[in-house]
Amino acid sequence: MHTARRRRYLDHAATSWPKPPEVLAAWQRAATEVGATAGRGLYRESLEATAIRERARAAAARLLGGVEPARVALPTSCTLALNVAIHGLVAAGDHVIATAADHNATLRPLHALASRGLIDLTIVPCGATGFVDPAAILAAWRPATRIVVAAHVSNVTGAVQDVAAIATLTRDRGGLLVLDAAQSLGVIACDVPGWGADVVAAPAHKWLHGMAGAAILWARPGIDPEPLVQGGTGSASDSLAMPETFGERLEAGSPDVPALAALAAAAEWLEARGVDACGDHGRSLADALSQGLAALPGVRVLRGGRAAGIVSFVAEGYDPADVAAVLEQSAGVQVRSGFHCAACIHDHLGTRVGGTVRVSFGPADGGDDVAAVMAVMAAVVGA
Repeated sequence: MHTARRRRYLDHAATSWPKPPEVLAAWQRAATEVGATAGRGLYRESLEATAIRERARAAAARLLGGVEPARVALPTSCTLALNVAIHGLVAAGDHVIATAADHNATLRPLHALASRGLIDLTIVPCGATGFVDPAAILAAWRPATRIVVAAHVSNVTGAVQDVAAIATLTRDRGGLLVLDAAQSLGVIACDVPGWGADVVAAPAHKWLHGMAGAAILWARPGIDPEPLVQGGTGSASDSLAMPETFGERLEAGSPDVPALAALAAAAEWLEARGVDACGDHGRSLADALSQGLAALPGVRVLRGGRAAGIVSFVAEGYDPADVAAVLEQSAGVQVRSGFHCAACIHDHLGTRVGGTVRVSFGPADGGDDVAAVMAVMAAVVGA
């Protein structure tokens, strides 16, 4: 007789699950009751859709340290947001610095620009756990350097970069810092606007606990990327030029109103519980798992400090994909294996062959999930 196994979802760095009930309710209401496009009509439901978008904009501004909502755009994904920032800010002949700990959402557009000869690109190394020394960025600086792109938190090891130091050295030299906050917004409180960066991008569906289809792009006043996409916005429709306001210039096309409703509800859910409290829960579970795995023979833990609820590891003699399959088959544990859309970091972690097994903890996970991973891994390595 088949017995249903509990699903132990430990892949929140990819997308959060389960979503809070308030988030699902907001998404469903916008989809089934509002059912209109924001900014495209004066009837009641369209006006409500517009209000939902502005509520999401204001909520995102609060999460980013109380920035001005008018400086927040709401693209449909973080990858799009980062592409808007990169393509919209670089100029021919610029030198751009990125890091080996970055995600392909920034490395690939930068590589594409460099391959076409439009920019010069330097990818500075990271350490054995994914931390980037700000001195390496300083050493890579050239007279033509204009932009530094960095992931706040490594999606592979959870290493948290010293954004304050990177922002200071960049600003002192007249450059701009574009920060990929996909793995930090929602688990690390933003105590100063944008953590001191010039541009910040983040998705709704990861640590914010929203849905796919919405993301956040903020830039401080005076930084206005050229639009990557042109088209309808519902405003200034009698002109062939894109509107002048920050959000409208960067939001061509119809927004995903249910996703924006979910983003607003998710931000309010986070604010009620506290970003630090939500982050601390995942961090404590990652601490326990890191300590347990490190005690197993042949297991190497790859974790860049304890500021994120992310743990990567490898087991000597075992392919990470096989380990992930055994975890699910034996205990219902769902994790990610492989290279995690991070092309460069594995050269520095020593995981170029096969990548890693990555475990990432969310609010619904508990100590029993840590115990389940440990029991399987102890059996795998014969401990």
